[in-house]
Amino acid sequence: MPKSAPVKLETGSKVPDFSATTTDGGVWRLRDAKGSKVVLFFYPKDMTSGCTVEAQQFRDLQAAFRKAGAIVVGVSRDSCASHRKFREKENLNYELLADTDESLCRLFDVIKEKNMYGKKVFGIERSTFLIDADGLLAQEWRKVKAEGHAAQVLTAVQAL
Repeated sequence: MPKSAPVKLETGSKVPDFSATTTDGGVWRLRDAKGSKVVLFFYPKDMTSGCTVEAQQFRDLQAAFRKAGAIVVGVSRDSCASHRKFREKENLNYELLADTDESLCRLFDVIKEKNMYGKKVFGIERSTFLIDADGLLAQEWRKVKAEGHAAQVLTAVQAL
C-alpha cells in the first residue's frame, strides 16, 4: 500500500488529532484538549542548556498560560525515563511527550538537517505551535531562540 503524502500544516488549518506517550507512560491526545488552546513546543534534548532555559521559562509562566486558557506541552524524541528525570530536576509543571518514533516531529515538520561539530545530523529544530480552542493552527514559530521565547508565546496566547 503506498504511503499517503504527509499532511502540510499551515496557519489556519485543522491540526489532525494525534496522541503521544506522556512522561508517566500514559497517553496524551489532542482531542482531549478540545476547548483549550494548546502550546506545543518541540525541543531537541532533555537536560541540555538551551532546552533547560526554554523549559524553565515555560514552567515559570505556567500560571499565566493557564489563566489565558492554554495547556503547555513539551515534545522531544527522548524517552519517558529521560523526561521523568528532566521534569523532576527542573520541577516542570506541564506534560512532556516522548516522540520516540518521530511521528509528531514529522507531522509538524520539525526534523531538520543540522551541523554538529562539523558533522551533518538530523535533529529537532526548536519550534512552537499554538493551536486554538477549535483545533486550528493559530501560529507557529520556527528556529526559535530559547531565551525569552515562552514570554513571546504567552503574548500570542493572550491575544488569541
